[in-house]
Amino acid sequence: MDKILVEGGYPLTGEVSISGAKNAALPILAACLLTEGVSLIHNVPSLRDIDTIKRIMGLLGVEFQQQGSSLAVNTGNVQHHVAPYELVKTMRASILLLGPLVAKLGKARISLPGGCAIGARPINLHLKALASMGANMYLDKGYINAKARRLKGIEIFLDIPTVTGTENIMMAATLAEGTTVIKNAAKEPEVQDLAEFLRSMGATISGDGTDTIIIEGGKELRATEHRVIPDRIEAGTFLIGAAMCAGDVTIKNCRPEHLTAVIEKVESAGARIRVHQDHITVQGPERIESVDIKTMPYPGFPTDLQAQFMAFMSVADGWSMIRETIFENRFIHVSELRRLGAEIEINGAQALVRGQKQLLAAPVMATDLRASACLVLAGLVARGGLTEIHRIYHLDRGYESLEKKFQRLGARIWREKA
Repeated sequence: MDKILVEGGYPLTGEVSISGAKNAALPILAACLLTEGVSLIHNVPSLRDIDTIKRIMGLLGVEFQQQGSSLAVNTGNVQHHVAPYELVKTMRASILLLGPLVAKLGKARISLPGGCAIGARPINLHLKALASMGANMYLDKGYINAKARRLKGIEIFLDIPTVTGTENIMMAATLAEGTTVIKNAAKEPEVQDLAEFLRSMGATISGDGTDTIIIEGGKELRATEHRVIPDRIEAGTFLIGAAMCAGDVTIKNCRPEHLTAVIEKVESAGARIRVHQDHITVQGPERIESVDIKTMPYPGFPTDLQAQFMAFMSVADGWSMIRETIFENRFIHVSELRRLGAEIEINGAQALVRGQKQLLAAPVMATDLRASACLVLAGLVARGGLTEIHRIYHLDRGYESLEKKFQRLGARIWREKA
């Protein structure tokens, strides 16, 4: 098992290019099941989660050909409908296969994803929606079973604007009979990218990016070509990292409009940020000001950057309040930040952070994907030796060559066998 070692205290300078968005690529690959033929998907990141969904889809009969960051997806011979526990347990996003399989094959058997380190993330909204569309749903030996001769369009109000729930319903609705209206839908850029992909396949979808999405179903879809949007969470991680490390960094191949809330908060902390059409330049401040944040669904401050921002505030001047409104257990990285000398008090869904002049290097353990990135950022400013970050397999689920990209910016960071 690998670990990452970081020698902190070095400024970051140069350019970094952002990879494709994992959370856009996963539903887009799942959506390929809705048609037969070969779709060509560009800007697919090389990540453990991408490998997992490819393995599951391979069991269904899908064939893949990789060339660089482009992936040819051949769904012309899909005959199976079972996603086994052995693979689904490693990635909750496997539930995205449910909607396309039921819509296309009329049946699906997918293992329940199980628990998650950052919260329960229940899938009841997915199941409720598909049942309302006419699918016969039942649980058997830990598997979700769904059958439907033909799904029917409905109007559904989501109790919470779930991203994967919105995406599952959108995909299923493209082949359903009639019109489906999703109210209180998720607005995230990844949902919009999926809608764009489905439109390129021939689907009729409107309202993505708003809280009401309308899908006119029943059209035969075709194989297509699409480029995945850049990963706004990776871009935000480098944005925060550059500001923490007194950096002068250009973040290339990104969509600044997807990071408006993050840019505003990092600027409030004292960083100088210049926004261009497809890149951002960041100059870190000599003195980091404390800033309060509250995570919210898009376009608010993303929960997937909360841990990284907490690392940022752990070396700010003064007190900051961080409120987490999306996931109930997303402060589990706090104990590891404390090992580095951070002063953080937890009160329910709020964290009070008192900034320190510096953090101190220590061995730490990653607890989830974004906590891994948080500890990397903390290690970049920690003094007094090497910060060892263990269990970095979490990091490889969602960041493509993160340590190598930081190396190119001048960070002293590398990977070793633990």
